[in-house]
Amino acid sequence: MRNKLFIKNKKLKTEILIKKNHISKFIKNISNKNEKVFCILDSKIKINLDFAKIKNIQIITIQCGEKVKTFDRYKYLSEKLIKSNVNRKSAIVAIGGGTLGDLAGFVASTVLRGLDFFLIPTTLLSQVDSSIGGKNGINTIYGKNLLGTFYQPKEVLIDISVLDSLPKKEIRSGYAEIIKHALIKDDLFFGWLEKNADKLLRLNKLTLEKAIYKSIMIKLFFVKKDEKEYLLNNNSRAILNFGHTIGHAIESYYNYKKYNHGEAVSIGMITEAKISNYLGLLSSSELKKIIAHFKKCGLKIFDSVLNEKKLINKLAKDKKNFQNYINFSLIDKIGSSIFYKKLDKNKVHKILKSI
Repeated sequence: MRNKLFIKNKKLKTEILIKKNHISKFIKNISNKNEKVFCILDSKIKINLDFAKIKNIQIITIQCGEKVKTFDRYKYLSEKLIKSNVNRKSAIVAIGGGTLGDLAGFVASTVLRGLDFFLIPTTLLSQVDSSIGGKNGINTIYGKNLLGTFYQPKEVLIDISVLDSLPKKEIRSGYAEIIKHALIKDDLFFGWLEKNADKLLRLNKLTLEKAIYKSIMIKLFFVKKDEKEYLLNNNSRAILNFGHTIGHAIESYYNYKKYNHGEAVSIGMITEAKISNYLGLLSSSELKKIIAHFKKCGLKIFDSVLNEKKLINKLAKDKKNFQNYINFSLIDKIGSSIFYKKLDKNKVHKILKSI
């Protein structure tokens, strides 16, 4: 298996490394090439900080979680960098989960109109999904990620050694995004996951590396086709949002307290698979197969809020929508997806109440 992947566009090239016990070396290499290095670290992450002794490295520790993606945290980090005499020969390194990556990437893309940015995702979910593709942003009272930028990091380090300390809940959360990639693009991968899920959830090294690699390759397929999500067809980057339309609405409804991201997306995927079945896209036998695998892996599949009219108002704020319609990434079979457009709010509410 290759341990180096690349995202290439006209402006830059992102290198994605899959390694083990490589964080210190990675950061030391960055410090050798930049005048100043600001490492923004999730306070919950327990790693060897021997690189902190290097003269041109400054550690900024913040408490993370979905609530960190706010105007206040954006202002705090930006002004802290400016106060610390950040310049255009400086680099930002984010070490943490997806929420930190989103916030730090937004800061890196806007402070001094753009600084070199490096990502070290420390959760399975962020390693297979949010760290790949250059989406950054913060939340508003109206929904998730409504303010943000597309800004590719120079390098992403996927270091699987950091996963050893994660609770099982977080591993399952990341596994939900792995299943998503299989469902939208690769039926053989889904079949492989059915056979190997137990080993993956126990963090078997070879199984984990293969699943991460396959997930990243599927995400890169869509990112390279449609980096800034302009397309409205089945190559749209929005296809990667399978499960996220419902999932984001659930997160927002509960003010990001009841579920973590992977749990909400897990409920979202089963719900959107049921919507796919309702619309005649996905067969009932394949729907049952998907639900059975989710249950086997201990993933969330339902919440009573799906019957609430208030959830529809959350769905209506989704970024994929236009002309007052709700758009979904749906599946027409395991391993094949479709960008389904123009469902009105009443129709969606009717479907949700019936499933």
